[in-house]
Amino acid sequence: MGRTAGRTEVTALSFGGAAIGGLYAPVAAGQGERAVRRALDLGMRYLDTAPHYGAGTSERILGAALAGVPRDSFTISTKVGRLLRPRRPGEEPDDAGFAAEPPLKRVWDFSADGVRRSLAGSLERLGLDRVDIVYLHDPDDHEDEVYAGAYPALAELRDQGVVGAIGAGMNRTAMLTRFVRRLDLDVVLCAGRYTLLDQSALADLLSACAERGTAVVVGGVYNSGLLAGGTTYDYAPAPPALRDRAARLAEVCAAHGVPLRAAALRFPLGHRAVASVLTGCRTVAEAEDNAALFARDLPAGLWTDLREAGLLAPAAPLPT
Repeated sequence: MGRTAGRTEVTALSFGGAAIGGLYAPVAAGQGERAVRRALDLGMRYLDTAPHYGAGTSERILGAALAGVPRDSFTISTKVGRLLRPRRPGEEPDDAGFAAEPPLKRVWDFSADGVRRSLAGSLERLGLDRVDIVYLHDPDDHEDEVYAGAYPALAELRDQGVVGAIGAGMNRTAMLTRFVRRLDLDVVLCAGRYTLLDQSALADLLSACAERGTAVVVGGVYNSGLLAGGTTYDYAPAPPALRDRAARLAEVCAAHGVPLRAAALRFPLGHRAVASVLTGCRTVAEAEDNAALFARDLPAGLWTDLREAGLLAPAAPLPT
């Protein structure tokens, strides 16, 4: 593994489980399991999931893929904050962006009991007796509940050795930074805020994590598609200014013979607080592609040229 997050280890390139949960499109039978197993073969031995991803679908697929895999050979994280219950007759499905979900409804719950029930449900779907990391998932509108119930419950689970590390995962940095400063977190998962397009986490979160020794896992390095050749940014059509910036990034990368996606995967690891970069893999081919991009040798001149072009924040550490 090689990098630490609390009392557990993670790999620099890791597997994000949203895609196999059916994000944007359904996943064919067996496809997700094959993608997970191939990712493990390629060295992505830290895997992240959540009940939210396909209303439990991602966790079930991971559980099937990991059956028979030696438990100490991988690190796995899941999240709490949303409980799953059966949909009532006539109740509309959640509009969460996941295809072919089971007939379940997400219910926000950051109480201590909700945390314990959520983790129990995740362990059942995963077919595991423990997970290594548990994150508070998107507590944007539930900060007081985190302090009153969710965090104390997670801290107790960590003290009991039920989980190895605890943290929070969000796509906004201000609340994550408050959590890092006020709570004893081992790791945070920051989505989309430390990328080639958006380095706003430098201003608060990353410095706080470096000071406190809190590990950072970076997700959303393609900003939901714009840095991977798509047209969306943060799950919405990208504004023209960001499309232009992505095009400029691609031009500088091309001048060095580097695919933009390879630079996007590597950039966050230049910061000393960042332990891992998550990448979503829906298929074997995507797992192989991401691993190959990550393994490329990137010239030091690429990063200096990006900075000189005004595309990297002056304070952003350059990867080595």
